[in-house]
Amino acid sequence: MRVLGIDPGLTRCGYGVVDALPGRRLALVGSGVASTDAAAPLDRRLLEMSNQIEAWLEKYQPQAVAVERVFAQQNVLTVMTTAQVAGLALVAAARRDIEVALHTPTEVKAAVTGTGAAAKGQIGQMVARLLNLPGPPKPADVADALALAICHAWRPSTLAPTGRAATPAQKAWLEAERATRQRVKQ
Repeated sequence: MRVLGIDPGLTRCGYGVVDALPGRRLALVGSGVASTDAAAPLDRRLLEMSNQIEAWLEKYQPQAVAVERVFAQQNVLTVMTTAQVAGLALVAAARRDIEVALHTPTEVKAAVTGTGAAAKGQIGQMVARLLNLPGPPKPADVADALALAICHAWRPSTLAPTGRAATPAQKAWLEAERATRQRVKQ
């Protein structure tokens, strides 16, 4: 399965594309960052980002799109613009009838490193290891997008069929998902 991971942001939006291969192997297909001019009007910036997302979908033809679920931060403007870009990705994928999933940062960390409390540096190092890269992808937006793609490709529902035990990383992921659902309900 080919997965496009998107780390949404209006100033910088990271993307990463991986192919999930048999035996939990992964292949890097492409990655990068789209950026917009912070001085430009919001509508123009959103249009530019939308065009970039459409171009990634056209170029890479993913079967699934994984987007980081926006969570509350101190900076409301950042949350709003991040959510707007996430929405653009969801709409673009829906237009093409591509499977879409939202993953929290905790879910991504658990899937890639085995713990939902991993530091940013650990994520980059594990992404590099899993994709056989010489070092962590740069900038961090790319590493995060690739981690999202890996997270989706390795989601527990497809990796631990009934009757098979989940790995420690899958168990950590499932626990992170449960904790996230609990917080959302509150």
